[in-house]
Amino acid sequence: MAQIDTTRFLQDLNTLREFGRFKTGVHRPTLSPQDMQSRHWLVKQMEEIGLEASIDGIGNVLGKHPGPGIKLLAGSHLESQNEAGWLDGALGVMAGLALARAGLPVDVVACADEEGHFGSFLGSKSLLGILEESQIDAAVNRTTGQSLRDALREAGLEGVARPKLDPSRYKGFFEMHIEQGTQLEQAGLRAGVVSGIVAIWQFRIIIEGNQDHAGGTTMAERRDAGLAAVRLLAAIDAEFPRICAERTTWTCGRIALDPGAPSIIPGRAEILFQFRDISVEVLNRLRHGLERLVQESNRRERCTATLEAQSLSVPVACDEKMQTALSRAAEANAPGLWQTMPSGAGHDAQYLARIMPAAMLFTPSIGGISHHWKEDTKPEDLAICAQILGDAAEAYLKAN
Repeated sequence: MAQIDTTRFLQDLNTLREFGRFKTGVHRPTLSPQDMQSRHWLVKQMEEIGLEASIDGIGNVLGKHPGPGIKLLAGSHLESQNEAGWLDGALGVMAGLALARAGLPVDVVACADEEGHFGSFLGSKSLLGILEESQIDAAVNRTTGQSLRDALREAGLEGVARPKLDPSRYKGFFEMHIEQGTQLEQAGLRAGVVSGIVAIWQFRIIIEGNQDHAGGTTMAERRDAGLAAVRLLAAIDAEFPRICAERTTWTCGRIALDPGAPSIIPGRAEILFQFRDISVEVLNRLRHGLERLVQESNRRERCTATLEAQSLSVPVACDEKMQTALSRAAEANAPGLWQTMPSGAGHDAQYLARIMPAAMLFTPSIGGISHHWKEDTKPEDLAICAQILGDAAEAYLKAN
């Protein structure tokens, strides 16, 4: 089977960690100087092992195997959330590099902006040819407000082409990733073969009340958008456990009150709310429940709530043959210490699955921590999963 140089794999991971190092994690936002340094470093690593490497006009890095015949695609992303972990995304790219270093016919990809600093999966969308120039024109950094066009210009990518992937070149896409949860660690397992990737349904809820003085306005007169927002969220959190599935999650990621001053009754509230599940039936049930709760809020409150759907992605099932290859490799390398499981997070694989078979392998996350600088995985678990991925990739390439 494939002989993965796990020592070099771990070395590459730790070298990559130095680009934007923050405490024990990294701060490497999309198209930042640290991010671009990591991309140029990756190009050099690719070229040293004979891959034909380039960075495209949105920041994707692609290293193409020069030999004939069908290939695999492997990778993930390089950028991080702000002041976050060193493995999220980076692990998959270095695993892809390890496969190529082992001599397998693998193209390695680092998709740009999976973390959504400027938008949603901009890099993988560009590789599929579904990212429009108008979307690039409209995109701004959610933290700094910088336009994507300006960021591309500063990164030296202005005017660089954005070629699409040719799906006929590939037999499939493998992405290795940390679990970002506690299931594997709590069960004492060393690997997870991903069965599917959840859909994320994102909504904005706007609540309009009446801005007024906090001392001069009696409680009976108030139309407090802030309190209405809190009561609506409490109602959602009470109702969703009755209509969700076993692995459904829901999150209020942001509540913004306007004007947001201690002595002013907020006249407007904006809520960003999302839920995730692998089942479209469950997702629709949750959406209907959310719509009903907003209607009930409008009957009960003196404020008006409006629900806006922002994005409704589609859950993706991982390819069965690729799952089988991963399962057999996991059993050979970690007998009895792996499981099949869904992904609760979104990944580039869910977009690449639109044009080719795709599958994912999870490593355990210590304490389930991710999107935080304390994110970590035991080196021995990283190494064994790299070998599992290598064995699975080789077996899948040979299979009919």
